Order: sequence, then structure tokens, then C-alpha cells
Amino acid sequence: MNKPLLQVTDLQTEFTTSRGVVKAVNKVSFEIAPGEALALVGESGSGKSVTAFSLMGLIRKPAGKVVGGHALFNGVDLVGLSDDGIREIRGNKIAMIFQEPMTSLNPLLAVGEQISESLRLHLGLSRAAATRRSIELLDLVGIGEPAQRVNEYPHRMSGGMRQRVMIAIALACQPDLLIADEPTTALDVTIQAQIMQLIADLRREFGMAMLLITHDLGVVAENADRVAVMYAGRIVEQAPVDRIFAYPGHPYTQGLLGAIAQWGDGVQNAASGARLAEIPGMVPSLANLPAGCAFADRCPHVHAACRVDVPPLVKLGSASQVACLLAESNMETA
Repeated sequence: MNKPLLQVTDLQTEFTTSRGVVKAVNKVSFEIAPGEALALVGESGSGKSVTAFSLMGLIRKPAGKVVGGHALFNGVDLVGLSDDGIREIRGNKIAMIFQEPMTSLNPLLAVGEQISESLRLHLGLSRAAATRRSIELLDLVGIGEPAQRVNEYPHRMSGGMRQRVMIAIALACQPDLLIADEPTTALDVTIQAQIMQLIADLRREFGMAMLLITHDLGVVAENADRVAVMYAGRIVEQAPVDRIFAYPGHPYTQGLLGAIAQWGDGVQNAASGARLAEIPGMVPSLANLPAGCAFADRCPHVHAACRVDVPPLVKLGSASQVACLLAESNMETA
């Protein structure tokens, strides 16, 4: 087995708010091997994006703070790294594509200048060389007439083109790890497919690993090697992508998969007026988490022991981990 490119252990990130201390990331652990794609999935507010921001050193202080754990990237612990140290890695060895490019791109700078910034900072290119490389990158991500587009401003571009610019910025220094945080959220379905195909093609070309953050299980099925499912700040299940779709071990994962519209069922449901399955209840407040399993109030299989202790991630078979007492009791039959 390859040595992990990124090894996250018991990562904890908290925010101080008027409601109390919010445990947004609560002892999260996972690994990503070189060239591997790990999808981090879950409902909004589960801690997916905060996990990524914690790795990138983007948690805003003093309200937010990484309070524990480790994140070893090529042997360097990102947790507690100095500002200069994290800046040397961010955009160079680890790059990130954000949800909404219009708020991530600087409206006052031409897109070429924004791509060039990383090239000049990390690779030491001259302004002329960085501009030439920026044009090449715009062409690489499928933007037509790149020599002209390099001088345009973000507001002159469509949402799909702006996201392609974000990808060009992320790829500028050929990073080892790409973090894609809901990279197609603001785009229509056709453009979503084009962007995800572009990311997949470029990953293969450059041999990049990827942490894909999404709530779209269709995107996961087509773009991930392994899946980590988050709920209320914790990872409740990890497994290879084919395993998690065929044999989901955690009741929350089962609920997520049960809410996916299948083509045959969708036609039948449309004709009969039947509703898709849904997970009842609400995610608990991260400032006031219940004792025991955070999913207990929504779980169809809950019993008294679930409300006592937080279930740890345990091995289920050879490749899966599940944080569920029910899954533990079924380990021998898995």
C-alpha cells in the first residue's frame, strides 16, 4: 500500500459563538493516498467545508480555531504550521477550488493576473513568463481565445468560465493534492458535467490526489475512489465507493442513498405521485450535541445504548469503517 499523501488524525475545529462553542469538526480522521480521490459527503452543516478550510489554514481567528489533532501532508503537520509555512504549501502543493468563483476571484484584477500571482510567488516566474503560462492554462481548461481572455475581468465571464479560471489557478503549480469544495454547486446540470469531466481529465494527466467535498452522491459515484460520510462534525462511515453504494453500513448513509431518485423509480414516482424517501428530523445543534450517537433521534434502529456513548469507527469487513453499534453487532456477518 502507498504511504498516505495526507493523513488526518483526530482533527478538531471549534468556533466561539453567542450560542456557545460549536464543534464543527469533531475528531475527524482519514487518509488520502497519492493519486487517490476521496469524497467527503454529508448534509449542509456537517463540517465538510470546515474540514477543508482547517487543512488549508483558512479558519478565521479568533472566533474559529483548530484545537486538536494532526494533518500530516508529505510528513509535514499542517496543524500549527506557521503562516509562512502554510502559505508555502497552499496554492503550491495543495490547491483548492471553492464553491462560488465570483466570491473567490478578485473582481478588480484580470483573470490572467490572478493566475500569474501563484506562478510568480511559488515558481519564481517573471511577469512575462507567468502571463504566457496563464494563457496556456486557460487553454488547458477549455477557455476559447485564451490570449484575449487572459485580460478579461471575472464579471465578463459566465459561471462555467469563472469556475474554469478557478481550476486554472488551482492547477498553476501542479499540486499534489486538489481540494474541490462543491465545485459545481452554482452551475447548471450540463456545465456541472463538463466541469467534473475536466477535473477528472486533468487529475489523470497530472496524477493529482483529490479531496472532493459534495452532497451529490451522483458526483461521488463517478469521481471518487473512496467515500467518507460526515454527520454533525464526525465521520460516521468510510468505504470504497462501490462498497458504500452496495452495502452502506451506517443508518445515515442508508438514508442518504435511499433519497436518491433512480431512473426507473423516478418515472414510476412521477406517475403515481409517490415521494422520495427522506431522513426525518433535523441535524442537532453543533453547540449542544446530545450524549451518544448524534444521529440517534433520526435513526430508525435506535436503542438505549446509542444514547450513552459516541460509537467509534470500527472495521466492518476488510475495507470499511462504520461508527454504529448496529454495524458492530453485525461485523461477523459482513
